[in-house]
Amino acid sequence: MIFTMDVGNTNIKTALFEGREMRNYWRISTNTSYTSDEYGLILEGLFARAGLSLDAVEGIVISSVVPTINFTLEHMCKNYFGKMPMTVAPGIKTGINLRYENPRELGSDRIANAVAAQAEYGGPCIFIDFGTATTFGAIDQQGAFAGGCICPGLKLTSEALVSGTAKLPRFELVKPDHVIGRTTVTNLQAGVIYGYIGQVNYLVQRFRKELGAPDALVVATGGMARLVADEVGTIDRLDGILTLKGLRLIYERNR
Repeated sequence: MIFTMDVGNTNIKTALFEGREMRNYWRISTNTSYTSDEYGLILEGLFARAGLSLDAVEGIVISSVVPTINFTLEHMCKNYFGKMPMTVAPGIKTGINLRYENPRELGSDRIANAVAAQAEYGGPCIFIDFGTATTFGAIDQQGAFAGGCICPGLKLTSEALVSGTAKLPRFELVKPDHVIGRTTVTNLQAGVIYGYIGQVNYLVQRFRKELGAPDALVVATGGMARLVADEVGTIDRLDGILTLKGLRLIYERNR
């Protein structure tokens, strides 16, 4: 079985694949103060709870946007799984054309998303990863990664709004029933969430126009996707493990 790890700024999403099928999925906190042993024991416990042994893993592949944690995770993989992980980095085979001016600047999670989107849905396709940052990517009609854009995620936006002002209170990211709110909290919720939904819809329209594909499929992934998916009328598919699927494909193409 292949163990995939997508290291984000907030969480580490992991999945165990047997062939093309996902056997198990876990999410753990990204904590740069954890040691390799702490991460190893967490994963050992999760595997044991699922009735699995770490010895069942024949290969590991990691994408990471947190460079300071990479050595710790590599050390953990060697000590607990007995495997040196494959890391998505410049030079790795992706199987797709990356039409980026400098592919070395491209985040490994975005590469994995592009690989999975092209393989699962073909082109033209737009994929959106709703994480700490919200990243958009496009697969063109030829199946190449055409580029994309990046904007702050919902949590980052709400935290910046509160920390950058003197009197605004912290608030829960819950959709209010109305855009015209009658309390400070519902004003904040409406402005951040519905404003964000409007931003997503506009960007999708621009992507479709620039791709020359008014019916391009839109796929959403990431932890905040479900919060806005119902309101964002342009989202066609929800695929919560898009990045992990891409990691499995990259591993297969490089093994």
